[in-house]
Amino acid sequence: MDISLEPVTEDNWRACAALSVRPDQQAFVNDVAYYLCMCHYGSVWQPLAVVSGGEVVGFCIWGVDDDRSRWIGGVVVDAARQRTGIGRALVVALRDRLAAEPGCPNVALSYSPDNTAARALYASLGFVETGEMEDDEIVARWSPRDPAGTGGPAGNVGATR
Repeated sequence: MDISLEPVTEDNWRACAALSVRPDQQAFVNDVAYYLCMCHYGSVWQPLAVVSGGEVVGFCIWGVDDDRSRWIGGVVVDAARQRTGIGRALVVALRDRLAAEPGCPNVALSYSPDNTAARALYASLGFVETGEMEDDEIVARWSPRDPAGTGGPAGNVGATR
């Protein structure tokens, strides 16, 4: 799947805000407008549009924690474009981009224990559940020093968020 991660701008924010997930997924993600407000009015999260074929097909946010770990959040793929590999391509592209930043010990994300699809996707990409919880969500981490996600001596354990 060929995608690009692009800054959210005055030219594409409306297309981002118009994205929606399936009804059965609404319990697991917020509306993109909520994430855009978090980014605009907070100092932690940065938004990205996911573009394929010149069209906004998804959205995500990322941030840097106090321990310098990078976090992926707010992953949204439009309902009409799901099951095409966009979600997998998005997570891999953002994970690799964040892991390449100097001083990045690991890339983290969190998900509801009930979100079995997300849990399976992230595990297949080498994210390892750490036993940490972020609010009521499971935390999983991927280390550039442990890309297979074995949780071995290279890491995949980190500071609490």
